[in-house]
Amino acid sequence: MTISWGRRLIASVLSAFVVALVAHAAMIGFFFIGALGASTPPSGALIVAVSNYFALTSVFALVLLLIAGVIGAFDRWWTALIAGVVVGVLAPSVGTLITATSGGSPFSGALIGAVFGTLLGINLLYALVIAALTPTFGRWLFRVVEGTRSRFATDRKIALVRIPASNLADGLVTHIDRESVNTELADQQWDAYVAALSNAGWQTVEVASADQLADSVFVEDTAVIFGDTAVITLPGAESRRPETAGTEAALRAQGLRIERIEAPGTLEGGDVLKVGSTVYVGRGGRTNAEGIRQLRELLAPLDYTVVAVPVTKALHLKTAVTALPDGTVIGYEPLVDTTSVFERFLPVPEAHGTAVVVLSDDTVLMSSSAPQSIALVEDLGYKVVPVDISEFEKLEGCVTCLSVRIR
Repeated sequence: MTISWGRRLIASVLSAFVVALVAHAAMIGFFFIGALGASTPPSGALIVAVSNYFALTSVFALVLLLIAGVIGAFDRWWTALIAGVVVGVLAPSVGTLITATSGGSPFSGALIGAVFGTLLGINLLYALVIAALTPTFGRWLFRVVEGTRSRFATDRKIALVRIPASNLADGLVTHIDRESVNTELADQQWDAYVAALSNAGWQTVEVASADQLADSVFVEDTAVIFGDTAVITLPGAESRRPETAGTEAALRAQGLRIERIEAPGTLEGGDVLKVGSTVYVGRGGRTNAEGIRQLRELLAPLDYTVVAVPVTKALHLKTAVTALPDGTVIGYEPLVDTTSVFERFLPVPEAHGTAVVVLSDDTVLMSSSAPQSIALVEDLGYKVVPVDISEFEKLEGCVTCLSVRIR
């Protein structure tokens, strides 16, 4: 289900209310504990007095946090932090100012100065609590209610797949000679690929079929996932651009927040290799410099580092290299422009042995067309799940191309 403004509003109201309530209760608790050492034991009157003092402040904090949530401040931790600091300053300042003027104090520069002075005194602790709670517990609660966090708080693993189009044999071929594709066999191989993902504990979700888009089975090229953010690509091949709409709908249904690459930038998912917090992006025939620039800008707030890699000998970067669960990059050297950019590089003996789908920390999926490469990976201590995708390899496809993984 697509995240609606209604759900965002509910998430904003609930997170704002809880953060303001916790901050309010914290003030009562701090003053109560502080009074324990006094000569006069704390009483209910103290609790009422402290609660009354911070009542208006907490109301303003609730309203300001609600507004912050609606306009998207909770979408990123750093914007939530900014919102928390701003609310932590404004709410007690405005609350104290209104309380003072309603009590008979004349509005003046001296009063304003005194009010802001409370931020270094009685209101300082309130401001710090709001500033700390908003980007942590408040943002977490917001994302749970909105639906963008719960799917990443567990070990749930989702793989988006797309059934082959009836005109699969007409798919684009760039770096290899065209061969005849057996579409019936391709359908069987696709079923086996999906079954392999399911057997490995992945929930497979089908993107709506696109029967007239020959390359649509290679769904990986239409989106790249970074935690709870999905970047919808703009394929370099114009005939593939209509494929992205179906993928976007499926990703929205999973509760992911959507970003996108805009023209004149182009980017295809097959050119994006994630290794920890480093994102290698192939600059080749399908992904251009502007697409890489836009991805770098989108990922900077998410603490990823984008490294551009030249790709001239293969369709995509991940045609030439992928990475094992430990971060070691593997590749077929005749297809790799440069290996020095990778921290750890291990050559494999076959062109079809370059691609691995990481199923878990110790298990990968590979093409059965590369038995020597499978043996090499197994010798490194990994369990390999082999699948036959020969008909898709005739169209420059590999095991990574056939799914978009959400983890």
